[in-house]
Amino acid sequence: MNGTHLSKRLQTVSDHVEPGSRLADIGSDHAYLPIYLAKHKVIDYGVAGEVAKGPLSNATKEITKEGLLTILHPRLADGLSAIQPQDQIDTITIAGMGGILISDILENGQARLSGREKLILQPNVGEVVVRRWLMTHHYQIKAEQILEEDGHIYEVITAVKSARLIHYSAKQLRFGPYLLAEKSPIFITKWLEECRQLQRVVTNMRRAAHEDTLKIQEIEQQIQEIDEVVNREG
Repeated sequence: MNGTHLSKRLQTVSDHVEPGSRLADIGSDHAYLPIYLAKHKVIDYGVAGEVAKGPLSNATKEITKEGLLTILHPRLADGLSAIQPQDQIDTITIAGMGGILISDILENGQARLSGREKLILQPNVGEVVVRRWLMTHHYQIKAEQILEEDGHIYEVITAVKSARLIHYSAKQLRFGPYLLAEKSPIFITKWLEECRQLQRVVTNMRRAAHEDTLKIQEIEQQIQEIDEVVNREG
């Protein structure tokens, strides 16, 4: 992977960036995503934010090699602190980290959010945490995608600030409102595997000297919910 050829995961994220966007890519690593978008004329301004000097050095090296330092601006900063008011950022991408960390970055960086940004988020795990943060802070989910790459399944969530209260059911938060409606083959695969893992947990718990009955019932309810989602129409 490089700034010319993205991974399937980052390509999916890039597909949600609208032409003419002013981008902040948080946790940019080698800055492959903003480099790709700049080279394809999707963006003409971008910030590549990194909290650690090593990844920032990688990003700066790649951006310099592509001759894009006038368009892309690598910055050493914690989370959304990479964004300055004069950047006029209207699109934020945060990809390749856990849902708790993504939510923490958004929570701690609220002062840097104008409310006009499109958020494009790709948690590796903990998608429900991200959706709950978005709902709590009045962001409406506008699109979701699920994809498989190298044996891993990823979800991409895009959202925009809403003037009204946003409410998603517990089921929508867990499975994703759009993904739940679509129920793609990859979605089914993901949740069948999750179901199998939970069933193994229950089996092992029943073998314990002292059964945690309440915990077992809780997990069995999760298994039942997954079963209903993947095996029922509508």
